[in-house]
Amino acid sequence: MSDDKPVPPMIVNMNDLPEVDRSFGDFGAAFQSLTPSMVPRGGKLGINRMRLAKGRTTVPFHYHLREDEAFFVLEGRGVLRYGDEIRELRAGDCVSCPAGTQVAHQIANPFDDDLVYLAIGTSDPHEVCVYPDSDKVMVRGVKMLGHLSRKEYFDGEPKPPKIFELAAKLRADANEKK
Repeated sequence: MSDDKPVPPMIVNMNDLPEVDRSFGDFGAAFQSLTPSMVPRGGKLGINRMRLAKGRTTVPFHYHLREDEAFFVLEGRGVLRYGDEIRELRAGDCVSCPAGTQVAHQIANPFDDDLVYLAIGTSDPHEVCVYPDSDKVMVRGVKMLGHLSRKEYFDGEPKPPKIFELAAKLRADANEKK
């Protein structure tokens, strides 16, 4: 018996896909993953169809160090916060948010009708994402999200360094074998 899950088909129709609601207070949206077979087949690109209701923002204000993102508006209106700017979005607009610029972005819907857009991006296992409004940092490779504090390079390191204890044990074990 195999634990392998079947790989989703390469072609899907959004009308056949479930819409998943991920809402948390003022945050979150309903989404459909349009590329469910990409990661299982070794790819990194993902496309989600997002439906953002009035009075909601999808995620906190953030920027990526490694992952580019693009957003294409299909229906409705919304607003984009990009760095210090606020811009209105409408159907047909395409937003580019390149990684590594340290310019944060966020999409919200202050209007009556739903905002529907495609969110396009990569999934990098070593991504680092910064949230300027809350001073949080997400480091995907170590599965950590939280606040960092500045430290000196050697702050908190054991004295003497642990390698000397391990080396002494190695020598003691070698002497016992003689």
